Amino acid sequence: MLAEQIGCRRAAILHVDDLGMCHGANRAFLELAAAGQVTCGSIMVPCPWFSEIAEAAAADAALDLGVHLTLTSEWDHYRWAPLSTRSKASGLLDPEGCFWRDVPSLAAHLVIAAAEEELRAQIERAIEAGVRPTHIDAHMAAAMLPDLLELHVRLARDYGLFPVLPRRISFAPDPAGYDRTIAALDRHGLPVVDEMRGTLALPEERLHAGYRRLIEELPPGVTHFALHCTAPGEIEAISPRHAPWRTNEYRLFATGIVARWCNEAGVARVGTRPLQELWRTGLGLQKSIDPEAAPLPSAAPL
Repeated sequence: MLAEQIGCRRAAILHVDDLGMCHGANRAFLELAAAGQVTCGSIMVPCPWFSEIAEAAAADAALDLGVHLTLTSEWDHYRWAPLSTRSKASGLLDPEGCFWRDVPSLAAHLVIAAAEEELRAQIERAIEAGVRPTHIDAHMAAAMLPDLLELHVRLARDYGLFPVLPRRISFAPDPAGYDRTIAALDRHGLPVVDEMRGTLALPEERLHAGYRRLIEELPPGVTHFALHCTAPGEIEAISPRHAPWRTNEYRLFATGIVARWCNEAGVARVGTRPLQELWRTGLGLQKSIDPEAAPLPSAAPL
């Protein structure tokens, strides 16, 4: 069991998604990480504020950051596009020349080779910018589509990055195929997080009770929290509907009360760096990744 490998019974990975998407996301993460209130986060490399978070990562090797594999651009008036292509034949671009807004549209136009080229470009751009990535995860679960799961694991293997593919999820489009992928990781003795939880879409008056219950009722094992803490400023214009959930979550974590609830419930707060070390050890690789190094050679297929 992964929790036992890292020396605990219950653990929470307090992970902030969508870094690089806007300044408020970067600001919230850097503030909360410095205060020890969150443990790690992941960067949307194609997004407008990538350079800000990459600069911070290059300056602070202690930051536990991954690449938030991005193949969609969901907001109405705030968009981003692929790094690797401007060709419609790639299947990655919508009529506006940006990523598709939703996963079904991406799936309908998917060209696997083009998606691979784009995702490798995102990982390599992050490394070139001085980020020392520890993991990969999937924005809107797009890189967890059935046709991309094998690629997802291959990228994790090739670059020595822990893949956030939780053992139990409710949103797999092909549950049997997803379970086969997890079973393959298990057969090879590679680490897999157990559960996943996300930002709660709750009004402010129910926030404390909702997050406290979430922490106190965590099952045994390692649970990945896909948080979206965002400082106020831009997000209200980017997405008026989602802004309150994100800014309220940021304010809640900034109080330190979530860390206190974890301590009281006996839930260890962990990042992804120790999981990367287990992943790389399982693949027979050195523990650390050199930002200047080329991609690692492929191991045996899973």
